[in-house]
Amino acid sequence: MSSSVYSILMIVVLFALMYFLMIRPQKKQEQKRKEQLSKIKKGDQVVTIGRLHGVVDEVNESEKTVTLDCDGIYLVFDLNAVAQVSERKVTPEVKPDESETKDDSKENEDK
Repeated sequence: MSSSVYSILMIVVLFALMYFLMIRPQKKQEQKRKEQLSKIKKGDQVVTIGRLHGVVDEVNESEKTVTLDCDGIYLVFDLNAVAQVSERKVTPEVKPDESETKDDSKENEDK
């Protein structure tokens, strides 16, 4: 009788171990992916499952599609085809230096 209890206990421990090592991390990864896809917006840089890089131009939530701008070519993909999302890069505004504006004003005075 003790050997049957021991074998049942081992099976339960194996299932618990399998759950914590395989199933739970996979569910967390799937939840993170769904959250990432729900936050996708225009201007985000994405990579599709076919390794096509592009910038999001439009997201259609009702049809669950995304339109990507790939160097002027607009392609429509299913949202599940997006493998990786990286937020849009913020480009800093270029302000002219004071020295450049002073040089320009001096040139205008000479003329």
